[in-house]
Amino acid sequence: MAVKDNRLVALSEADKRQGRFVTLADLELKPGQGRLVYFKGVSFPILVAKQVFINQDGSTGTLYLASSDTSLTYDPLTTIYQKRWNVEVIHKSLKQNAALERSPTKTIRAQCNHIFAAMVAVTKLECLKLTQQTNHFALKSKLYLKAIKAAFAELRTLNCQSLDSVKFSFA
Repeated sequence: MAVKDNRLVALSEADKRQGRFVTLADLELKPGQGRLVYFKGVSFPILVAKQVFINQDGSTGTLYLASSDTSLTYDPLTTIYQKRWNVEVIHKSLKQNAALERSPTKTIRAQCNHIFAAMVAVTKLECLKLTQQTNHFALKSKLYLKAIKAAFAELRTLNCQSLDSVKFSFA
């Protein structure tokens, strides 16, 4: 999992017992390297790794990864995190694109139906994502734009039809 850089860690079990903690940001950890540390409030050692990357805007970002599997090295740790991140993307899409958290339902059956419908919607978005080579949010925007255009076109035809049937009389 990813952890914030202000988490307190001890470099050894003896340091932990004596209360000598440093923040992850102050820890001398090279990018691409893993190290065993002892988190404050955790009774067992944790493997931490530092990942440095360049954001799209050119700024530098730092991500600290932590794992309770101390036998891992840097590459498997980052690979596992990358796979886990895809689950987070699906959760975000369920909440924001399929309205999972905006359920107005009160009964258990209606809630189950809403959850199922949201999962089907995200599954369909995922299939579209693969065929259209884009993400869920771009697909949602595209669908909204088409729906709005269709609604305005229908409104325009209804408006013209109603104006044609009205007879104006001026006195």
